[in-house]
Amino acid sequence: MAKAKTNKDLSQSERAAILLLALGMDRAALVLKHMTPREVQLIGTTMANVGEISIAMMDEVVEEFILAMKSQTALGMDTDDYIRTVLISALGADKANSILDRILMGGSTKGIEQLKWMDTRSVADMIRMEHPQIVATIMSLMESEQAAEVMMVLPENQRADLMMRIATMKGVQPAALRELDQIMEQQLTGSDNVKSTTIGGVDAVANILNFMDGGAADFVMGGIAEHRAELAQEIQEKMFTFEDLASIDSRGMQALLREVATPQLLLALRGVSSELKETIFNNMSKRAAEMLRDDLEASPPAKLSDVELAQKDILAIAKRMADAGELQLGVGTDELI
Repeated sequence: MAKAKTNKDLSQSERAAILLLALGMDRAALVLKHMTPREVQLIGTTMANVGEISIAMMDEVVEEFILAMKSQTALGMDTDDYIRTVLISALGADKANSILDRILMGGSTKGIEQLKWMDTRSVADMIRMEHPQIVATIMSLMESEQAAEVMMVLPENQRADLMMRIATMKGVQPAALRELDQIMEQQLTGSDNVKSTTIGGVDAVANILNFMDGGAADFVMGGIAEHRAELAQEIQEKMFTFEDLASIDSRGMQALLREVATPQLLLALRGVSSELKETIFNNMSKRAAEMLRDDLEASPPAKLSDVELAQKDILAIAKRMADAGELQLGVGTDELI
């Protein structure tokens, strides 16, 4: 029988799941309404798999939350400044700034937002016949992981063109965004008022490519380089690969390793550089590092597709933690992807 987890063993997602379970159905539902589709999926899965929860464990998680809330208050602060500060702290400056205008100006894109809750193929089927600029705009408004999944379903010969459109996109005027939302309204549920927002850009393309399969991402980059070599180089510099995890500092790497399952890490480390392996080993206990080394040497060959999937899953965890301010991706830069 597996040993029950103690509070110190819990990941951040498990703490969030336990807190929601402690709140009860009605209050938990109100909290989930304010989360993104990806966050709901992550927390929902964790709630379903969190296992046995002791009363003491639940009490401790709730107490931690209360103490954290007591140290943060908006009283006496300008509301807009408070929202801006909280978002930047939670998401990082780049990601926060891309949505601040919509929040503070009261705008919304309800029709487009509904796409985020749909399955990948349904989204692709809905937008595949639209003008490429419309498709690029819609994908810029999606989470990078979902946009990557949709891109993989779209015809291969369209991907490089769409990426170039996203990379060179500077923004969308209010009238154009309203018109786009009205197009979605004809097929889903539309929205009323839409405000402008800054979307697209090289960072958006780099994020999407990071979530695509290695071969598909290389093909897209080749297509972009063929037409816009300088743009391809700029995108490449923004991309963050599994090998780049070696640049994470010790505190961040230790936090990341607590979130990654050992079998997943074992699979992801196939064929990576000695530098990355040593970085990981050095941030584990001596016994755990020795066991992982032995397991790597004794493990049978694995499919490249399985290795790449494990690496992308770990990268997704790292990016989520970077957005939450729990670690920093890259050295000497404030740009988190």
